[in-house]
This record gives sequence, structure tokens and C-alpha cells, in this order.
Amino acid sequence: MRQGEHMLNIGGLHEGVVLDHIPAGKAMDIYKRLKLDKLDCQVAMIMRARSNKMGQKDIIKVEAPLELLNLDALGFIDHSITVNIIKDAVIVEKRKLNLPKKLVNIIHCKNPRCITSIEQGLDQVFYLSDPADEIYRCVYCDEKYHSSKK
Repeated sequence: MRQGEHMLNIGGLHEGVVLDHIPAGKAMDIYKRLKLDKLDCQVAMIMRARSNKMGQKDIIKVEAPLELLNLDALGFIDHSITVNIIKDAVIVEKRKLNLPKKLVNIIHCKNPRCITSIEQGLDQVFYLSDPADEIYRCVYCDEKYHSSKK
């Protein structure tokens, strides 16, 4: 650790996930988009924490197994977020996110003529058509969407 760096204090979190390097002010949006309110577990949000790397950042601590979180949704929302996996109150792994190649039921097609607008219960499926510009397209009608970060 370099001078001035601080180790992330995961106080009280014995097993779970810490989402770090969330842009300041975005934690509540991520909380809603990941549907953390539907999980039966403890969730703690730290808003506008000091960060040497970012100036300010948000952090979300989730006391639940990683499998309960939709990492594709998180990668779509912001793939610069770091996922810290906690076991026995220690960070055992740090995962970087990528833009997912395929999204299922994360975004919805806004094309009124798309089959997904007519057929209820049809999965909303998008594929990453342009990674450089973070553009997704509906597999049914080819409607274009930018990732949440753009």
C-alpha cells in the first residue's frame, strides 16, 4: 500500500460483496437497478466517500453471495465498478467488470413496433453491437441503445 492509500474497511461484513469505485451519487440508482431491495440481506451504502483515485465515490456493501447479484446488469450500468468478494471478513478476490455481450431483461426495447411491445412475457434481449461506443441492439428489431455510462 502506498502512502496516503487506505484499505477498504469492510467492518462487520463477514461474507458478501463490496461494490467499490461507484461514481459519487450513483449508489441509489445501482441499488434499484440491481433490485437489492428484493434480497433478504443487509445492504449498506456509503455515499460520497473520499477517494484518491476518483475524488469522491460511493460504495455498496451487500451481505449475500455473489450469485445473487446480476453482474451483467452491473457491467451494463458501469463496468468501471470493482467487485470485491468477501469471505471471513477479508477481501479474497477483486473482480473487474466488462460490458456484457448479451443483456436479458435488463433494458427494454422502446420501439413500439417491436415484437416485445406486443408479446407479453417475451424476454428483452440485446446484444453488444459496438463495444467502442457501448451500443446495444435489440435482437428482434435492431433498435439501438447506448450503455448507461455513455
